[in-house]
Amino acid sequence: MDNFAAHFMKPLSPLGHITAQTEVIGPVTITENTGVALASLASRMGQEKAVAKAAKAAGIPQPGPGIATVAAVYGAFWLGPEQWMIEAPFASHEDVVSILKPLFGETASLTEQTDAWVRFDLEGADLPKLFERLCGFDLRAAGTGAATRTMIEHLGCYVVLRQMGDGTDRVSVYGPRSSAHSLHHALITAAKSAF
Repeated sequence: MDNFAAHFMKPLSPLGHITAQTEVIGPVTITENTGVALASLASRMGQEKAVAKAAKAAGIPQPGPGIATVAAVYGAFWLGPEQWMIEAPFASHEDVVSILKPLFGETASLTEQTDAWVRFDLEGADLPKLFERLCGFDLRAAGTGAATRTMIEHLGCYVVLRQMGDGTDRVSVYGPRSSAHSLHHALITAAKSAF
């Protein structure tokens, strides 16, 4: 019976669909992004230099506070002192922790985060106008490459500014997967209000 049931199981996106959802509201496109694998990386006490060396050798950025950086394969944004969220393509890094663990050995703690978060990518003109309705993070002042943790509709979220101020803004919002529908609704409502 288990094999029979497994045959009919299909993975669903955080919004509960077989394919990721996209909404277009005025000049803004909101896309559920299911193509990213996530892992948290934390240096263990006294191992900061070893972690930095391993990360550099693997091409994993270690940005400072309030910063997100993208390299050839990996991206990262700062979570706290000696802590980062690592982003990688899901297609090649579905089991991202098993790929990263041999690189760091016992120098760092790695935790699978992919299924804990939902990611929405927003693209369009004047996204700061939309985010003024959502949270206290000033996108205009922050600029490209900024990242922060903020509250959106009572949800602790990460906002990563991929591209700002050149006509087409690109912003990623990570929120708790269990609240994907609430976050999606908040983003759509703010877009309809702004545009």
